[in-house]
Amino acid sequence: MNGNLVALRKTLHAIIAEKSFATGKEMTLASGRKSNFYFNMKPSMLDPAGADAIAELILDRAGGLAVDYVGGLEMGAVPIACSVAVKSHGRGAALPALIIRKQAKGHGTQQRIEGVPPGETLRGRNILMVEDVTTTGGSLLDAVRVLRAEGAQVAHAITIVDRLEGAADMLSGQGITLDPLLTADDFLDARG
Repeated sequence: MNGNLVALRKTLHAIIAEKSFATGKEMTLASGRKSNFYFNMKPSMLDPAGADAIAELILDRAGGLAVDYVGGLEMGAVPIACSVAVKSHGRGAALPALIIRKQAKGHGTQQRIEGVPPGETLRGRNILMVEDVTTTGGSLLDAVRVLRAEGAQVAHAITIVDRLEGAADMLSGQGITLDPLLTADDFLDARG
């Protein structure tokens, strides 16, 4: 990792530690599991410096992958996918974003995937999935199933923080490599 990327990772860690990481009382996670530490990534993802660092680090990790879109499940991954798309355009290698809805909207086209231009399909397209926090990988896998049902290929996912609670192994079993920018240990070890 070059010096600029190391600095960006440190910046992102500091932003998350300040704005998005909490310990103390037990909370229920999206996975249904209970935990005494929690990441609410929205303040970090919506912070200009945080969004920039996330997008830069994801694009660096995705650099060797042949992907056509960056996609994420609503709501948590929407800011990530959009930041990556904007940053990719600035680099001259546009990577459009997709948003996968948890449920089809009840009006209009009633689709679950947003961002595919009219007349195009996802058949044979390679999608890089992004996520804010990964615990078991269940939410990410739900989104992947929606994309695969449309003929898309999904083999890689990048998460801002992996809680290290089984997501990587579960996703690997589904043919998906999970690449975290940071892990829960980066924050729990820092509490020392």
